[in-house]
Amino acid sequence: MRIGLITSAPGHPLLVATTALLADAHTVGTLDPETAEHPAAGEPVADVYLLKARTPRAISLARALERRGARVLNSAAATALCQDRTAMADHALRAGLPFAATRTYPTLARLAAGPGLSGPVVVKSRHSRKHDLVARVDTDVRLRELAVGHPQEPVVVQEFTPNSGWDHKLWAIGDRIFSALRRSELSPEGRGPTRPLDPDSLPSGWAALVHRVGEVFALDVYGVDVIDRGADGPLIVDINAFPGIRAQPGAPRALAALTLATAGASAPVRPEQRGGGAPDYR
Repeated sequence: MRIGLITSAPGHPLLVATTALLADAHTVGTLDPETAEHPAAGEPVADVYLLKARTPRAISLARALERRGARVLNSAAATALCQDRTAMADHALRAGLPFAATRTYPTLARLAAGPGLSGPVVVKSRHSRKHDLVARVDTDVRLRELAVGHPQEPVVVQEFTPNSGWDHKLWAIGDRIFSALRRSELSPEGRGPTRPLDPDSLPSGWAALVHRVGEVFALDVYGVDVIDRGADGPLIVDINAFPGIRAQPGAPRALAALTLATAGASAPVRPEQRGGGAPDYR
């Protein structure tokens, strides 16, 4: 079976470990979306592609492969939906998910020139990408300072929800859920370390919520950022298509199995990976 990785970073730990589980029985290749050409008519395509990159060129390449009949995990449409935080919020709220209310502004400069803030808010780039803007803003002065550095950035605004300063990072690979706590970039100390969190310790209903997100957004590999509001329940503040899912034991195995299941194959892992003495591919 032929498996394609759509990524500019094939050395990512999750991809390296997943490839190690698949490479003995299958051919795994990489397509760099920033340089790869769209497949020509009649050109063979892989049995399944993993869309790890989320740039416009990566999504365009995935769409071209889908038009040729290739299976892409996640689909180009699902990935694109998660890159637009305005569309993401609208889609989630229409489906009844507990997603943070989100307002959209054409530019940060336009927001800063408006009537001012009514309280602490979180300002984010509308278009999700690596090193995008995510900042807590408490005062109009801080908002204007932020606008000086990013005047033309399209942004969304969410009301700041008081919390412990630690985000629940919940990830899904097919039916498998993984979880961790990560100190938020909005905390006074800034983004910090990730703490392990047993998925079985999640509050009642949270696992079902993660699966519901996958159904609503047609995602198979995704992340859900959740704030715990105590008695008010979980609040989703972001959804990510194909996140890194680093240092989660079992994640590469789950991704290998899902990859082959998507392509309609079997025998998802190398024979030596079975059993209690298997090496730990994380």
